[in-house]
Amino acid sequence: MYRIFNMCITIPGKIIKIEGLIATIEYNKELQREANCSLVKCNVGDYVIVQAGFVLEIVDEKKAKDMYDLF
Repeated sequence: MYRIFNMCITIPGKIIKIEGLIATIEYNKELQREANCSLVKCNVGDYVIVQAGFVLEIVDEKKAKDMYDLF
């Protein structure tokens, strides 16, 4: 019997707006989504990793752009 494992791949997005605990995140200048930023202290302009609707990590701009190059 074979098992199939699903893996989530996430790409960094740039925070373009924060209202309260909700950040608007822009992905590759094409797509915008909202995420809760209560777990990580973040600011407008930060590149972040989001999973399940929560900002989990801030990444530096170079790392974010390197990750975009993979896709």
